[in-house]
Amino acid sequence: QVQLVESGGGSVQAGGSLRLSCAASGYTVSGLCMGWFRQAPGKEREGVAGITRGGNTRYEDSVKGRFTVSRDNAKNTLYLQMNSLKPEDSAMYYCAAAGRDWYYARLTHYDYNYWGQGTQVTVSS
Repeated sequence: QVQLVESGGGSVQAGGSLRLSCAASGYTVSGLCMGWFRQAPGKEREGVAGITRGGNTRYEDSVKGRFTVSRDNAKNTLYLQMNSLKPEDSAMYYCAAAGRDWYYARLTHYDYNYWGQGTQVTVSS
């Protein structure tokens, strides 16, 4: 049974940083494509960052240069380092795992099969 557990969310001021973690069980983070998504109230879930088995990464335009997705294979954990946070980054952040791999990471939610429960990120101005 696949289980993804996010942690690391919280409240920060604009310009601050947070690192989200996603601990996986029943799934190997280095095996297939994984991603981070976020959803703000009243908005659709959007892909933020993804990483393929081969290590190719992809980012949503608004987070390029500020967010970095990575993984620790030994800990079987996926990370999202978020720097220079803005109020518009406030959302529930979800870790997701796909049932397959692609050359380029997908950032569309319907491509992912497994989801964590989410961790809240709030950025104040």
